[in-house]
Amino acid sequence: MKGRQIVLGEVFGREAAALMQDGQLDDLIIDTGHLTPLGPGAVCRARVDRLVKGQGGVFLRLPEGESGYLRDRSGLREGQSVLVQVSGSAEDGKAIPVSSRISFRGRHVIVTPGMPGINVSRRIKDEMLRQTLQDLGTAATEGMQDLGLVFRSAAASADPDEVAEELSGLLELAQNVLADRDGQPELLLDSPEPAVAAWNDWAEPEPDSVEDGPNAFELTGATDAVESLLSTRFDLGGGAWAEIESLRALVAVDVNTGSDHSPAAGLKANIALARDLARQLRLRGLGGQVVVDFAPMPKRDRGTLEQVLRAAFKAESSETVLIGWTAMGLFEISRKRDRLPLRRIAGMEAR
Repeated sequence: MKGRQIVLGEVFGREAAALMQDGQLDDLIIDTGHLTPLGPGAVCRARVDRLVKGQGGVFLRLPEGESGYLRDRSGLREGQSVLVQVSGSAEDGKAIPVSSRISFRGRHVIVTPGMPGINVSRRIKDEMLRQTLQDLGTAATEGMQDLGLVFRSAAASADPDEVAEELSGLLELAQNVLADRDGQPELLLDSPEPAVAAWNDWAEPEPDSVEDGPNAFELTGATDAVESLLSTRFDLGGGAWAEIESLRALVAVDVNTGSDHSPAAGLKANIALARDLARQLRLRGLGGQVVVDFAPMPKRDRGTLEQVLRAAFKAESSETVLIGWTAMGLFEISRKRDRLPLRRIAGMEAR
């Protein structure tokens, strides 16, 4: 199908949401409650367990016996209760990354405790509308000095009453959670369900269609697209292909020209990989240190390849740093682990 399509259904026996663009899988959210009680976005009360002076961070005791790691230890002491939000996923035996910067996300607005101020998305160009949203936010947060707001671009096309209703609900939720700081480690707000997360993050721009139902993934081809990601190999076109493998220390990517033996084969395969790498990592739930072994090509073409990589990762929401070339000619990328690996969700890897 041509256009932008949201698919709500099931995959691997779990609730899931898929974003399809012109028939290609562009993003994927799967319920991971069977693997971890604390998914990304969950808000919980934690207790400071141990300060790590050399790293400037702190280990926390989280609900369900989990361990968390907070990078900022400012003003914290051992035994203190603190509210945190899960910001990513962790490998087995490692602490779950959390943040003290909590946010409550809706489709039209985000509430940001500890970051006061009323902000409007830059994509909203209409000055009258921007002022209307500013006035709405100012009135809604009157007397709430520690709460800030971000009006998202979806607010531009929404009914004002719908925006105001969502804002009121998020502010009430934020106040209730923030008031529950003291006590033993406890889950205060679970991570959003796939359908809710899809509605909040993918509904702008408005999709051309929404498919919902137990068989939606099969009917739209999303199931086949997801299952193809369980293979380490994927095609780059023109006979070229790549292997992507998650190891304990890093994610290794190898580019091969395959049946193409022309002088420009290496550059063509490398550019194809660079254009698709961000999507592949996102859909497969891979992050950490990523090392790419590109196909052989002249060094003079490295600048062109880096431009393609920067363009491909520019729109990514996950924090990504393109580190550069090593002495051996490999390319290093650092990417935040904000999802569980797809192969683990599918039961193909141990936790």
